[in-house]
Amino acid sequence: MPLKNIIFEIEQQHQVSFNYTEDNIDGIQLSPPKKSLSLDQKLQYLAKETNLSFENIGNKFINIYKKEKESKIICGYIFSGTDKKPIENANINVIDKTQITTDSNGYFEFKKENATIVLISHIGFMTKRIAVDNLNSKDCLQIQLEPEITELEEIKTNAILASGISKSKDGSFEIKPKKFGILPGLIEPDALQAMQQIPGVNSIDESVSSINVRGGTHDQNLFLWNGIRMYQTGHFFGLISVFNPNLAHTISIYKNGSSAFFGESVSSVVAISSTPETAEKNTASAGINMINADIYAKYNLSKKNYIEISARKSITDFVETPTYKEYFNKIFQNTTITDFSQNQNINYQSDKKFGFYDATLKFAQNIGVKDQLILDLITIKDNLEVFQSATAKDVNKSENNILRQQNYGGNLAWKRNWNNFNTTKINIYNSAYELLADQKNTIGNQIVIQENTVNNNGINLENYHTISSKFSVNDGYQFNEIGVTNLEQVSNPDFYRKVKDVLRTHALILEGKYNDTLSRIYLKAGTRINYIEKFEKFIVEPRIQFGYGISKSLNLELLGELKSQNSQQIIDLQKDYFGIEKRRWILSNNTTIPIQKSKQISLNLFYKKNNWLLDIENFYKKVTGITTSSQGFQNQLEFIRTTGDYEVLGTEMLVQKKINHFLTWLSYTYNKNNYFFPNYEYPSFPNNFELTHTLSWAGIYEKNNFKIALGTKLSSGRPKTSPNSSQIDLSNPILVYNEPNNTNLNIFSQVNFSSTYKWETTNGIQYKLGISILNVLNRKNEINEYYRISSLTNSIEEVETSALRRTPNISFRISF
Repeated sequence: MPLKNIIFEIEQQHQVSFNYTEDNIDGIQLSPPKKSLSLDQKLQYLAKETNLSFENIGNKFINIYKKEKESKIICGYIFSGTDKKPIENANINVIDKTQITTDSNGYFEFKKENATIVLISHIGFMTKRIAVDNLNSKDCLQIQLEPEITELEEIKTNAILASGISKSKDGSFEIKPKKFGILPGLIEPDALQAMQQIPGVNSIDESVSSINVRGGTHDQNLFLWNGIRMYQTGHFFGLISVFNPNLAHTISIYKNGSSAFFGESVSSVVAISSTPETAEKNTASAGINMINADIYAKYNLSKKNYIEISARKSITDFVETPTYKEYFNKIFQNTTITDFSQNQNINYQSDKKFGFYDATLKFAQNIGVKDQLILDLITIKDNLEVFQSATAKDVNKSENNILRQQNYGGNLAWKRNWNNFNTTKINIYNSAYELLADQKNTIGNQIVIQENTVNNNGINLENYHTISSKFSVNDGYQFNEIGVTNLEQVSNPDFYRKVKDVLRTHALILEGKYNDTLSRIYLKAGTRINYIEKFEKFIVEPRIQFGYGISKSLNLELLGELKSQNSQQIIDLQKDYFGIEKRRWILSNNTTIPIQKSKQISLNLFYKKNNWLLDIENFYKKVTGITTSSQGFQNQLEFIRTTGDYEVLGTEMLVQKKINHFLTWLSYTYNKNNYFFPNYEYPSFPNNFELTHTLSWAGIYEKNNFKIALGTKLSSGRPKTSPNSSQIDLSNPILVYNEPNNTNLNIFSQVNFSSTYKWETTNGIQYKLGISILNVLNRKNEINEYYRISSLTNSIEEVETSALRRTPNISFRISF
């Protein structure tokens, strides 16, 4: 029967209408389908017998088309090259077209059409490239993927010092705050507090604004938050980290052998990233402790973008807790603010206001499957206002002091995965820092203003190329501009000085990495070539990381680097900025303020077996181009301006044992750290930041949701300079010192405790309660000592600065 007649009968029986062109059905004859069949069954029968396509639209209209010429089907099976088992969910990427995955049998198929190249990949296997044009076989392909060693293999150990802290093959320590367990004295994963548990990292004055890595000063460290250099690292003038501990995803700490992509530091690198490695679900949390309260939220706007915010503020506006009082006494001892009260003891009144806050914003947008755009913003601020007045001999004296410290930053980053072997990252950043002191004194109606500002911006370009499973090459370019302004203004008598300096630097970076897990060889070598426009000067900075596995349990590691730095913090006068945050940023002028340069090499031995861990690092470090004003002298060198260098020779050792839920470790550090100032009468003497011996122990117990930690720290006292009493005339005292740093403070000893407990309700809400006690034994530890002539008694005074006394803290957190 002609097809046209069959169509008419179906229209009558099923009340439908066919749309077609006469050319498509002309001349076609076939046996009609049985009338008992359904409409869809009849259409399937006609399609099979006529090679036409029948499109049913709502059982009302049926369109008839000629079938397109069918493309050849390419099919195949993917197996592992080692155990020959099928690989499920392998990705089959047809260049510029679609992506399909294999089933549980490793099977896939696709239409050949115009496809030319196919990429086959799976996590843990090397990507395979196949030319489709050469595939003429009618049988399905049999494809084997060879295993690939991923970056995860570079982690030596997943628990060093505490859970959530690991050490990588490149020598860096990595902290994962969201996986962080507990450390003595810490109930939150504060990055800058936690890093002080690492051998070789100390804070000589118990401050996160004065972290000393292998004898260096705080400003010689590079602190990066999502690619932004941070010039302020502490709230409460150094007792709390400015980085919200509930935000960061990865914190990388390099004591030596840092990547050539890190510049502008002669000591350590602390790189903090809040970008997750994988997609995360929506989450929110809020917490409070005896210093501050904070909130955090992450919300996925769609499958391709999300927004993340955090904010933290001190609670000192509402309540003065015991923790706050201990912090306040620690920070403001021996400053101009407390000096005022000590010198006046008649009708003294004081009113103080202190507060801080920080906030961050992240927006991430995936563009297609290859591009990602991320915006990061951060703002940090500390503000102190103190009004003091006193009446003595019918004379009223008052002071109104304002001290403000703040840091703003922004970073816009674009990342593109060109293919599985090539990736490009570009980011533009800005960091703005300000330190302002404003003092108004009724005596003489004098106003004193001091201001230090830093404006840093730049652009980074990074390219990553995977040559093979063992070898990769990275290259890039960086432009950096930094401007520093120092302002001093005094009224009655009038004085005004404002100095601004700007430096622009360019850097070319090239580094390669070889990682062979079979021969247990790891090598990463690179170089950074800096060009400073103002000085028309090139500085070459090679870096190396080499590791060799002597056995599966024993690793030998060699790290080395040359680095330079153009900015530094100095102290003009100890009473600047009320003696609280007295350091100000300045730039090198390549003469009286040289470019600081460092060279460092270390030989390390790492052993891990049967839950035992031994890590020994021996190092030599030399930094040239330092100035006396950057070292915080409070002796005969306080007002002497000269340049020199320091050398450190040291050993760092860590022994750790894990027994079920219990982890214990003991660390020891030895440092021999000496200055060399060739133009000074005593050219060589101990460094201000030398701690010859440091011994730390911790015992940590973690089971289920309960964690508890107890630890102690012992260290040699820092160097100090004593007066030469034999040469001092007590009737008209003038300070005469012995040789610089001729003696030491008493031994520092502190016992710390912390514990946390977490529980979850049936509706998925998590609660966490924590308690910590710093200096459990309430020991008085002296962390600084200097001498001065008293204006009241005209005698020599010994001024001591003490560490925190017993300081409790309680935290509570709720997460959704």
